[in-house]
Amino acid sequence: MTRYLMERPHQLVSLTFFAARYESAKSSISEDLTILKRTFQARGTGLLETVPGAAGGARFIPYILREEAQQFVDEMIDDLSAADRYLPGGYVYMSDILGRPAALRQIGRILATQYLNQTVDVVVTIAAKGIPLAQSVANYLNVPFVIARHDSQITEGSTVSVNYVSGSTKRIERMALSKRSVKPGSRVLIVDDYMKGGGTVGGLRSLVDEFDSQLAGVAVFAEGDFDGQRTISKYTSLLKVQTADEQIRVTPGNYLTQIFGDENNQLN
Repeated sequence: MTRYLMERPHQLVSLTFFAARYESAKSSISEDLTILKRTFQARGTGLLETVPGAAGGARFIPYILREEAQQFVDEMIDDLSAADRYLPGGYVYMSDILGRPAALRQIGRILATQYLNQTVDVVVTIAAKGIPLAQSVANYLNVPFVIARHDSQITEGSTVSVNYVSGSTKRIERMALSKRSVKPGSRVLIVDDYMKGGGTVGGLRSLVDEFDSQLAGVAVFAEGDFDGQRTISKYTSLLKVQTADEQIRVTPGNYLTQIFGDENNQLN
């Protein structure tokens, strides 16, 4: 039952279903759910909501506590601070980190915690490095994720496209998204791996508007140092990466402060 709930976050599962699946009385199932609820909370795994009534059941909502999120951010700071990660143009190599299943799971869990009490209908990202991040976040929210591309493909069918100005290069770029991917009126969460000038995120935000949908938020793994004014101001980032004289300085992004506030303020 634990595995079933954890594999289906945010999905309400009825006691009748569990009783039939495990050939147990509803009273026994209720007792087991009470134990799971205490265990999830004690370990900081998530919330187990129980909904009374004939149409009720149980719903697992994953989250992460500040201490564990802080530990992960500190680990990422140590990893990304290596001098050999510096790339021309002031970028930092992090593709290996975004290819680690354990890191992706933790990033997805952390970013999904921000939307613990908010409605998100779909996660949107841009090809290609943002794809595994978006998939991880979508998995913890149990919602679809869709991919905008710079070049539309025939397998996408009809698409909606927008032009946007890259915040870092100031060049005009184009991105497209399948018309079938986002329903009008959806609440859309934008997820990306890296943001510098914010042009790509701004383009994704324009796409959200084209679908008559609402922006639920913007979350990025890392933000780069940027001297100008970003095209987007409201976002959360796990890390902030600064490069000067081919040196890398990595510090925590604004996520921990925005989501948890004071260090003594943790989810319980």
